[in-house]
Amino acid sequence: MNLPRKFRMTRQRQVILEELKSVRTHPTADEIHRMVRQRLPRVSLGTIYRNLEMLVECRLVQKLELAGSQGRFDGNAEPHYHVRCTECGQVRDLMDVPVAVKEKDFQSVTDFEIRGHRLEFFGLCPDCKKVQPAQAG
Repeated sequence: MNLPRKFRMTRQRQVILEELKSVRTHPTADEIHRMVRQRLPRVSLGTIYRNLEMLVECRLVQKLELAGSQGRFDGNAEPHYHVRCTECGQVRDLMDVPVAVKEKDFQSVTDFEIRGHRLEFFGLCPDCKKVQPAQAG
């Protein structure tokens, strides 16, 4: 992994990374702040934001910028997709998606240098589906 020269794994970054990897809920920065404060009571929200951005830049975590919701973070930095509930905002990992998106295929049909992509799936989670049945056609 090619980390920027300026990158140092500080105690704060290590705790943020550990806390983020310990959950599968894709927390917001505010939620991560509450989690980290259990171990580092004096850490500020600004410090959390700055360190999260550095961890994203170093590709140690992913930042999810899903439509219509606050930014969320994923401790699983491996390429994968997500599905978001449009009712409660819950986000889940989708590891085995039968959609193959190959960035090099898109690069060959445009003059862009493709550096990444996002594909968002959304719908109702099982709990919200029980409360709000699918509306007829």
